[in-house]
Amino acid sequence: MSGDNPSCCGGHPTENSTETNGETRRDFIFLAAGALGAVGAAATAWPFINSMNPSADVLALSSIEVDLSPIQPGQSIKVKWRGKPVFVRRRTPEEIKAADDVNVSELRDPQTDDSRVKPGHHEWLIVIGVCTHLGCVPLVNQGDYGGWFCPCHGSQYDTSGRIRKGPAPLNLAVPEYTFLSDTKIRIG
Repeated sequence: MSGDNPSCCGGHPTENSTETNGETRRDFIFLAAGALGAVGAAATAWPFINSMNPSADVLALSSIEVDLSPIQPGQSIKVKWRGKPVFVRRRTPEEIKAADDVNVSELRDPQTDDSRVKPGHHEWLIVIGVCTHLGCVPLVNQGDYGGWFCPCHGSQYDTSGRIRKGPAPLNLAVPEYTFLSDTKIRIG
């Protein structure tokens, strides 16, 4: 007779305990299946997400270091950064004075010389060597202002890379750069 009574000590669970244990197991199975599905989706998506990262050759171009020690006063060099030419110019005291003496209010794109160089490093001007008119590469130490001259349409920039004459609407852009030492910079 003891087997006839489900609540007896025969080991048969009551109706309420079956429902609770069944729900607990079902919840665990749903949770485990959901977690396994999320892990599988992440494992499947990762190669696609990772393929959107820049390649190693692009990352190598994201910043460059330039040794300034061989550049003489009055000389400019051109380096390539992110596929664009960058002019690194070591200005003479006369060029710095000429750039400082310009009446900024008369400029098309008014910027002081101090805002285009790093404090304490006024002799160094670093600009992206792309004309802001149509993207040509200007010639160094040319034009009426001793800076850059774009032969395509006649834009002329001074020794601070500011537009002074011609159709270009903006100054030569100054890239993000930092001095690592007195003779080395990192562009980018």
